[in-house]
Amino acid sequence: MEGGRPRTEVGFETLRQAHGSRLATLAGRRLTRFAVVRFIEDGDWFADCPVVLDFDGVQVEVCHRKLDELSIGWDTIDAAADIAGWEWFELTPQWSQRDERLEPFVGQELREVALLEWRPAGHDLAAGTVAVEFAFAGGCLRIVNGLDENRIEVGAAQPDYVRHRLG
Repeated sequence: MEGGRPRTEVGFETLRQAHGSRLATLAGRRLTRFAVVRFIEDGDWFADCPVVLDFDGVQVEVCHRKLDELSIGWDTIDAAADIAGWEWFELTPQWSQRDERLEPFVGQELREVALLEWRPAGHDLAAGTVAVEFAFAGGCLRIVNGLDENRIEVGAAQPDYVRHRLG
């Protein structure tokens, strides 16, 4: 993404040290807007691109890569700008402010942010991946590793997540 300066981290402790205290300071702010990338041609979500959430002027950019990498950026992406450099791609990506999973949270005050570590009982390729959870009065929103892309989940987290509160 133009303007984005992703730095990827792997593992809960590394992410907590790099971003935990700053994520915790988002509590008490309202989600004022969000942006995701969709294709102009069919409207499908491009899950490889960051999910951008703006909390009263503080923007956090969350993007999962590979099987275990997570990038959390701060105020680096201009979601109003055109996305350049995709001429080789068969579809045209564009920032969008519509997503049925995120829209219900706009205007709500953020109660808490947590990092969730995937720890299933048995062998699992995704073990150790980290999700970012945003808890609002109206429910929880998580951006999780969809094994080399983002996945957005709402509601209660799966029981195989170990929840690490921040702050």
